[in-house]
Amino acid sequence: MKIQNAFRLGLFGGLGVIVALGIGAAVGSLATVLTYVGAALFLALGLDPLVSFLARHRWPRALAIVAVLAAVLGAMVGLVFALIPVVVDQVGKLITQVQKVVPAITHNTFWNDVHHNFPWLPVDSLQTQFNSFVKGLDVASIGNGILSAGVSIATGVAGAVVVFILTLYFVSSLASIKRGLYQLVPASKRPGFIDLAEQISEAVGKYVMGQGALGLVNGLLSFIFLTLVFPLFGAPVDYSVLLAFIALLGSLIPLVGTISSSVVITLAVWLFNGTPSVIFVGIYYAVYMQVEAYVISPRIMKQAVSVPGVVVVIAALAGGTLLGVLGALVAIPVAASILLVIKQVAIPRQNAL
Repeated sequence: MKIQNAFRLGLFGGLGVIVALGIGAAVGSLATVLTYVGAALFLALGLDPLVSFLARHRWPRALAIVAVLAAVLGAMVGLVFALIPVVVDQVGKLITQVQKVVPAITHNTFWNDVHHNFPWLPVDSLQTQFNSFVKGLDVASIGNGILSAGVSIATGVAGAVVVFILTLYFVSSLASIKRGLYQLVPASKRPGFIDLAEQISEAVGKYVMGQGALGLVNGLLSFIFLTLVFPLFGAPVDYSVLLAFIALLGSLIPLVGTISSSVVITLAVWLFNGTPSVIFVGIYYAVYMQVEAYVISPRIMKQAVSVPGVVVVIAALAGGTLLGVLGALVAIPVAASILLVIKQVAIPRQNAL
């Protein structure tokens, strides 16, 4: 190939690289905003099946939207006024208990007991490292940690408010957004695009509702067993409301959420209640994880997304690496959408060649 003007070609190539770098930097700067928008759209697609359900039962769509949003807002207000004060109170008690536990750990009697019960552990090394860690904690570092935690909490609350406002907007205008998007597709391909987009939207909505249902089931069962059932057998569990809330949040995270929250809860019960409570809790969560994996989750998710197990693992790991918890939540329906596009677009096109 003969190049007529190498300088002009290089100039335009360099400008293209600069523009690409500028676009990448702009996207990086808007990462937080794009995350908020994506989370709000994800939640809106999750609420849309409820709106569509009411609309199919002769509710005016505007009234259905108002009813769903009012129910969501009522649930959030109820959560704040009923659950959050209890959680805050139990977190305060937990901090007080930790303040009592740490001095006990630094005492030599504790390490002597550990060495007696677990002679194979390097107790001296562990004790030295722990004491060095405790001595390294000064007032300034603790204050900085508290300040950083406060800033993170404030940022999270502000982000949650923004996501909630965007969710309200997306739910109320989701139909018009879809119509505007469909107008951008050529008329000859519009029916197929609309059918595929509606399938993806329905799958994402059902997935969000299914994941929320899993969280509610785990949280409710955890509260019942930790608060009511186990104390009847002489195995009381402190901070049961807080632990049930942790179980609810854990089940919202696909793939690793339930097992992670179960391990955290079991370790907390072992630390603050000991035996036999930790035995009851450990057995319960070992059984529950099997029931959720083979009974509850397949029944809830069977109509939402159909993704092979290996794709679920890869998608959750990739999404979690790129966007954290939100990425893990979004990864599975995104993978299901890609598979749906491959099955209904790419494969038929290849077969037609």
